[in-house]
Amino acid sequence: MGALGDLQDKYERRRFGGPNATIITDAVNAGYLSVEADLLFFGRETRPIHKALAATTTPFIPGLSGEEDRSLAFLASLGITPKHGDKWRALRDLSDDEKKRLFNALVDYLVSKGLPSEVALNLRGSVYTLTHEESWTPLRDAREFAVLLNGTGRMDKPSLGVAICMGDRGAALEEASQVLDEYRRTITKYLSWLMEPESGRIQEMSSIYVVRGESVVHDKIIGTISSILSTNLAKPEKPIIAYSTMTEEGLAKISARTIDAMTGKGVNLAEALRIAAEKYSGKGGGHNIAAGAQVPINDLEAFLKLVDELVRKQLEGANHGS
Repeated sequence: MGALGDLQDKYERRRFGGPNATIITDAVNAGYLSVEADLLFFGRETRPIHKALAATTTPFIPGLSGEEDRSLAFLASLGITPKHGDKWRALRDLSDDEKKRLFNALVDYLVSKGLPSEVALNLRGSVYTLTHEESWTPLRDAREFAVLLNGTGRMDKPSLGVAICMGDRGAALEEASQVLDEYRRTITKYLSWLMEPESGRIQEMSSIYVVRGESVVHDKIIGTISSILSTNLAKPEKPIIAYSTMTEEGLAKISARTIDAMTGKGVNLAEALRIAAEKYSGKGGGHNIAAGAQVPINDLEAFLKLVDELVRKQLEGANHGS
């Protein structure tokens, strides 16, 4: 779950590689895990199809993510019935033909919203099912388990996540499930606000995207928002630099993300954020693909311009070196 939460499923069809693949093989052989290729809707084990579609934010689907009624209408337009008799159908209940129709329709829908078709590839990949967990719980799908743990931490309830990992499947799981629902609603609300057309909250600069969370997006959620948007914008070759302002402290919290292809071309977000933050009495660091920083709000715009310049120089330096 930690590896999934850390986005290490970066190999073809969103699967694990390297040492993680060895761990997966051991878990499958021991009977604790099953692996299959499928659509990666959030709640594929636990929610009716339209609710799972509405709860999906990787990628964020404008007009469908967070919109259960519209998601239900979208499925109906494809001839996919949400119920079998009186029982709601989950994603796992769909036929292969229905899944194919749904995936192809979502590709066309995302393109119609101005997003590249590659974004839709994040909707399909390897599903890791924890076979010893109860069906219809958020712990059955390892990705959903990872999001639940992340949600309890982000929503200031880390002890719930610890209790669940230690085996509590009673009160802690019930409360954590409620926290998870609130977490998902919060993320969807922030993404919808940020992606409002003509709002200017997502600004494209020469080498980066700036995501202006201002004081609206909570500083504990800005990292999640940055991760989601890193696979959801028209030009994934430009790193995401998202920020949230903490007015009382007079600081801006910055979360930066990029993709493997860009680190391979010389982008190192940890270095760029560290250099830029230190110039403006702040601090920054992390990894080449994901980094963070804090700087005084008064220096934020100058900081962003410097990060843009540093990323450009990193790419130019790599090109000259080759």
